[in-house]
Amino acid sequence: MQCSMAKIGILGAGNIGKQIARLAAAAGHHVLLSNSRGPRNIPYDIILELGENGTRSTAAEVVAEGELVVVAIPLANYDQIPQPPAGTIVIDAGNYYPDRDGVIPELEEGRTTVSELLQAHLPEARVVKAFNHFPAVALTADAQPPGTPNRRASIVAGDDPEARATVAALVDEFGFDALDIGELAAGWRVERGTPAYLPRFTRDELAQKVREAERQHTR
Repeated sequence: MQCSMAKIGILGAGNIGKQIARLAAAAGHHVLLSNSRGPRNIPYDIILELGENGTRSTAAEVVAEGELVVVAIPLANYDQIPQPPAGTIVIDAGNYYPDRDGVIPELEEGRTTVSELLQAHLPEARVVKAFNHFPAVALTADAQPPGTPNRRASIVAGDDPEARATVAALVDEFGFDALDIGELAAGWRVERGTPAYLPRFTRDELAQKVREAERQHTR
């Protein structure tokens, strides 16, 4: 199954954002790339690499024009993301790092998850968690063609089943097997510090690591 998206907007031109931009462009999508300092400050190397498949954009342009939007910015800045059109699929590739983002009590106490915070900020969007449990380099280094045995897997989690299916197709197109783990509330199972976080796992292995996750706090 191939994702039919034409324009993929990416908020964040750091390591993760640039890697996802490379995957999207290689799959034939047009990438709208933004960062917090404005289009002129997006690294020239990535725009040169993307060529005609990449456009330096503002955050407002990314959410307005992207048929699918990827969030790859520090969690501390999630509340600055502009509201996209209702129904837009938003992939959350982010994680919570207290040293970088400041202490967020809801996450420390296990009352919510990273992606649920983003969904609450973007109530009309359809947020799907994916790619957050990868080292940046693995996003291109580990990508393999669809159908390759023992491919690396990425979870997908989201409250909208259709959005999860769309992102699962994109995950496959980008070079990875998708593991659907259900609603956003399950996203804690692949967040920082869990067994699934960072190592390379096939879909079956990842499913096992997701089951092994233990939460330190109750909701």
